[in-house]
Amino acid sequence: MLDEMHIANVALIRDTFFQPSSGMTVITGETGSGKTALLNALKLLVGERAQSGMIREGAEELCVEGRFFLNEPAPDNEEGSSTQEPDATDSEDGVVVCRRVGANGRSRVTINGSLGGVKDLAAGAGASIDLCGQHEHQQLLNTTYQRKLFDRWGAEAIEPALAHYQEAFGACAQAQAEVDRLEAMSQADRVELDRARFVVEQIDAVSPRPGEHEELLKELPFYENAELLLGEARSAYRMLSGEGGVVEELESVMVSLDKIHEVDASLDAQHQGLREALITIEDIAHELARYQSSIDFSETELEVRQTRLSALQGIMRGYGPTMDEVFATYEQATELIASYDSCDELLAQARAARADAEAQLVSAASELAAARAGVVPHFEEAVTAQMSRLEMGSAALKVALIDLPREQWSRTGSQALDYLFVPGAGLTPQKLSAIASGGEISRVMLALKVVLGSCDDVDTLVFDEIDAGVGGKTALALAAVLKDLARTHQVIVVTHLPQVAVLGDAHYLVEKHETPELTTEIRPLDAEAREEEIARMLAGKVDATSLAHAKELLASAG
Repeated sequence: MLDEMHIANVALIRDTFFQPSSGMTVITGETGSGKTALLNALKLLVGERAQSGMIREGAEELCVEGRFFLNEPAPDNEEGSSTQEPDATDSEDGVVVCRRVGANGRSRVTINGSLGGVKDLAAGAGASIDLCGQHEHQQLLNTTYQRKLFDRWGAEAIEPALAHYQEAFGACAQAQAEVDRLEAMSQADRVELDRARFVVEQIDAVSPRPGEHEELLKELPFYENAELLLGEARSAYRMLSGEGGVVEELESVMVSLDKIHEVDASLDAQHQGLREALITIEDIAHELARYQSSIDFSETELEVRQTRLSALQGIMRGYGPTMDEVFATYEQATELIASYDSCDELLAQARAARADAEAQLVSAASELAAARAGVVPHFEEAVTAQMSRLEMGSAALKVALIDLPREQWSRTGSQALDYLFVPGAGLTPQKLSAIASGGEISRVMLALKVVLGSCDDVDTLVFDEIDAGVGGKTALALAAVLKDLARTHQVIVVTHLPQVAVLGDAHYLVEKHETPELTTEIRPLDAEAREEEIARMLAGKVDATSLAHAKELLASAG
């Protein structure tokens, strides 16, 4: 909902504020007074194209600011629900947007003080406002939007069928994706498959074990230096346990310390330490003897390990550089071969699953089409009744449900939906977007809006020249319908009809002044000024008769 606007240097508007009611706001004024400038300013706020010609002569730039209170949009079945939480600023202080357009035609946009773009305006404030003027872009002329609103209006009957259809549509898409994947695999490059078989053969010929390469790197130095190890072990053993070796010499020392210990215990610690050292050295000698016997100095063992390491390093050069990568390459190649070998069977299963999913989708599409077809006459009747209220005679609205080729089915169904306008009894229906008369399309839009009520995402409806060519009973009907619409939307109406103007909750007058300079003024009217403006609209002048009539109209409206 639009809370307020500040407009500066747009066309003849120098600086003004506009604060519409949350219900129905009417804007009146003489032809050429500048009402279009006000609407152009609003268009700039909702992301429509800017032109440097909109800038007031003599000014360097125009500026339009607005505060909006935006409702969180209802989720669209076509896109899924949004998980974004509404900003706290949106709910408490509204969303403040500002758009500046310089003489070069370039725009600058800020949203709540942060830089933004024109697309951000269109997606935010723009999505909450529908400009329903003649020949304006209107969301209700968009077939996707028409379908969405129709589904919401008939949600009780349509929503379960639509949910079932969308589930089946998703399952069918997944089944088709699996068929596509397997068909692509079955047509894989033969060279790639041959390479995979070659990789498996090469690695299988070596048959590496996990950890084997590391074990060989650890063992090989032992076998390469076995002769050296054996010689050094023998030498160390002889020096410890051989004739005149360390053990023999220490035993002699031990005898001397035993004799000292029998007489003088002051060397007790040294005596005990030597005994322990002798035991340790004897253990070392025994271990050296065992080590000597464990060394199998065999050229064959060395050659076996060297050959094995060379084989492992060969496949590492081809498919590594590490053994982990060799194993990963082997696994990928075997999976490709297995998938290719079983592809025909898997493809047959996938095609059968797709056929089953397709059958379920066709059934769900039929169910959804039937649900929509059941809603159509009630919807047509409701809209046509409103059109009748608007004195459109035998004109009617029809909803066309058009079966689409299978390849054009989407998440929203197997049919296209379009609103058709029947100008009169016996005449051929035509697309709503093709209606030539601005007055007719405005009234059809109004009828649709009343019927759809709170089903749409739009908060604010702006009607420009909806009363073109309207008078008499039609004017009264139009006014009553607009007032009904203001119960569910914020309605802003630019009107020349006093019957409409008297129903406004707020009334703004647009006037052009030539002194001291040419300027358009937009001002809210108090009760007295409003009576005078209604009198002018009734009679083209303000006198006792027109004022009395104006007061009568305002009193009956209240």
